[in-house]
Amino acid sequence: MTSRPKICFIEGSAYAVLDPNVKKAGTGGESVQHALLAKAFVERGWDVSLISADLGQEDGIVVSGVKVWKTHTRMGGIPIVRFLYPRLYKNWRALKRADADIYFHSCAGYMTGIVAWFVARRARKMVFRIAHDTDCVPGDELIKYERDRRLYQYGLRRANLISAQSAQQAKALVDNYGLQSYEVDMSAEIPDDPDDAARDIDVLWVNNFREFKRPELVIDIARRMPDKTFTMIGGKMRGSEALFDSVREKAQELDNIDFVGGVPYSEVNAYFERARLFLNTSDSEGFPNSYLQAWVRRVPVISYFDPDGLINGEQIGVAVASQDAFVEPLTELLADHESRGQMGRRARQFVIERYSPQAIAAEYERLFDEHFGISVADG
Repeated sequence: MTSRPKICFIEGSAYAVLDPNVKKAGTGGESVQHALLAKAFVERGWDVSLISADLGQEDGIVVSGVKVWKTHTRMGGIPIVRFLYPRLYKNWRALKRADADIYFHSCAGYMTGIVAWFVARRARKMVFRIAHDTDCVPGDELIKYERDRRLYQYGLRRANLISAQSAQQAKALVDNYGLQSYEVDMSAEIPDDPDDAARDIDVLWVNNFREFKRPELVIDIARRMPDKTFTMIGGKMRGSEALFDSVREKAQELDNIDFVGGVPYSEVNAYFERARLFLNTSDSEGFPNSYLQAWVRRVPVISYFDPDGLINGEQIGVAVASQDAFVEPLTELLADHESRGQMGRRARQFVIERYSPQAIAAEYERLFDEHFGISVADG
């Protein structure tokens, strides 16, 4: 190679994380991961681009050293026809403009198949990162249309490299697809250590409103803990509007719940700094970015979902054994400042040592060099 290696990240809302001036609520954990990795690869000497949705930005704008190619607005175009135009057309055009050596994509959907088809025709490489446990189970994917499911499965089978978030995901890929993957941790921004004096939220819940996130459980828990304050943050998701409206209505009936709704990524971390405990009520996940946001700010996590047993194994929160067992650990830790503080300190150190964006980017570089023969040293 005679120039810097080129990597392109593909994630619909990542630009909203990359540029703090974009006030878009409902940004998911994968958007955060792509933005953090993109900036880390810039610092490591790569030529980096990002393919993101049209959020009103200028096409080809450069933010933090990352060139951003936009595709289409979320609901742009005529139903049925819009799959071909603007979606297929504008995504393909953005892939060509990026002209990358490696295309890095995550989130199961039709785009997985499009990227796989593109790189095969152009002799480029595709990396697919598992974002949710259901990505590894045919038929269980969080995908609405059968067409999109088939495109996803086509793309997954043709990815040149697959990274998984946990041993559970890696095993499921082997069991269900016969595909090998490599476990690579998430990355987390490392902020200054927050001031405990500002912690005025007993229990924080941050998630997009989808059925498997089970936000209605927060209402039940808050009713059973009337002397504790709860804050709920999350955007209204397409297809789950009724769930959002129902939970909001019930939350507004309780004096101890502050239902905030959607908050842009650039503003949500301020809530983590105010929290004493973080609550996750999902029954399935990938590896929640919110866990890292909480831990690095010394906030223990109380959850039913514990990826690879980290919460209990590292003693950085409590993983409950049943979906009805949240109240006891929440009550005990809110009353025990010393234990909560010890968990928080362990959690922050755990993230600093294991999840820095530079460390994760370096692990991907090692895989790229090993499997593709592509590295900065060749530039």
